[in-house]
Amino acid sequence: MKFHLHLVSDATGETVHSGARACLVQFEGVEPIEHNWSLIRTHGQIEKLLARLEQDPGVVMFTIVNPELRNALVEGCRNLQMPCIPVLDPLIASLGNFLGVKARGLPGRQHIMDAEYFGRIDAMTFALHHDDGQSVQSLKDAEIILVGVSRTSKTPTCIYLANRGIKAANVPIVPGVPVTEELTRFRNRAGEPFIIGLTKDPARLVQVRRNRLQMLAQDPDTDYVDPEAVREEVTAARKLFNKHNWPVIDVTRRSIEESAAAILQLYEARGSQAGDR
Repeated sequence: MKFHLHLVSDATGETVHSGARACLVQFEGVEPIEHNWSLIRTHGQIEKLLARLEQDPGVVMFTIVNPELRNALVEGCRNLQMPCIPVLDPLIASLGNFLGVKARGLPGRQHIMDAEYFGRIDAMTFALHHDDGQSVQSLKDAEIILVGVSRTSKTPTCIYLANRGIKAANVPIVPGVPVTEELTRFRNRAGEPFIIGLTKDPARLVQVRRNRLQMLAQDPDTDYVDPEAVREEVTAARKLFNKHNWPVIDVTRRSIEESAAAILQLYEARGSQAGDR
């Protein structure tokens, strides 16, 4: 089933896009034709949008906070007999009732370049400089360090954590090569980097590595994708994690977002335990 889905935002559109995706995955056999309308902040833009809606009728989801623009969009959709869904309204209303404070109605405030924004930029720079075992001399400045064999999603997970403002580094486990002493001196105590081991099912790991070699047009006949060698590699990594009491997360059936959520849960739990002491 195909239908037109118009995603309207007064900012970058990330929020309404994420909300739409979270809802649509609950419906089998549905394929939206997405129309993204970002930075909608004038009546002229609303008029152009309504003209396009008349041409491609469907469903409208929006995150516009300016009352006049909202009313213009809602009224236009009503005239076109088109559903118009305010994604943020229930959240803002509930928070306002709880806090007893009226919302300011200013667009794009989540993208203001404040201290939090620049903190995320610093975290992103840190992740790039400490990717794949680089800059080990400054690992002490990391908040989280991910350790694992090749193709256990260390790099994308660090980038995702950096987007949350977390300074994350990753260190690879290479067969026959001891991990750096800068890593093993940490004990996951409060004030030190929190080290987490990432692991993956060997069969799935072989498949991912083979795809990687094929994409790079490299020789597939190596220990890197040999099933027995990979099993031994994963087992050795597990032993290393156990030796240093590093918590372990199996990323085999997890998305990057799910892995990051599990990592943050462990990280926050350590902080809570440290506070209890």
